[in-house]
Amino acid sequence: MGSTGKRYKDAITRYDRNQSYSGSEALELAASLAGAKFNEGIDLVVRLGVDPRKAEEMIRGTVALPAGTGRDVRVAVFAQGEAAAAAREAGADHVGAEELAAEVEGGMLDFDVAIATPDMMPTVGKLGRSLGPRGLMPNPKSGTVTDDVAKAVTEFKGGKVEFRTDRYSNVHLPIGKVGFEASDLTANLAAAVEELNRLKPSSAKGRYLKKVSVSSTMGPGIRIDPQRVDE
Repeated sequence: MGSTGKRYKDAITRYDRNQSYSGSEALELAASLAGAKFNEGIDLVVRLGVDPRKAEEMIRGTVALPAGTGRDVRVAVFAQGEAAAAAREAGADHVGAEELAAEVEGGMLDFDVAIATPDMMPTVGKLGRSLGPRGLMPNPKSGTVTDDVAKAVTEFKGGKVEFRTDRYSNVHLPIGKVGFEASDLTANLAAAVEELNRLKPSSAKGRYLKKVSVSSTMGPGIRIDPQRVDE
């Protein structure tokens, strides 16, 4: 079983799997149950009361986390000319046009976010097989197809995260690290849930936030009472 399995088992005995906690209690538990040697990430998973097969109920967007993610976000920018120069200056990790597209087609996927200027989309659109399955395809809805690529690079490096519903209506997003101050994790959690609420489609029936939970990278999921996210 190894020490990780034993740690996980010990952790599970220290909380009630069936109980729902307030946002701050759940974050505190998730951080204390993180047993790995590295500074684990804290992730939020929300099951939404939407039907992702309906286009208007497919939730997709971005949220600027006030305390950042604590992760080093690698950004690729498809641009040329002045836009490419501005992206480099803003700290993009990979910048290029046709040649960057060729690299990606060849299997180079060493980045977490892809941004493109509108004029590059005919080129980027052909990379669907590489970028699509990993959720990396630039999209105007998430601010990753834009004329102001420098601003987008700065925002994503600074703590802006993308999210979208999967086919089970779940949204997964990183909201920080175990080593964060409790108040920073709480602020990030509140910002993420607030943005999800803001995007609630008018056609969604019944409870919208069906299940909310947080977990560290290697830890168990801890349920949050949707009514007590801000507590």
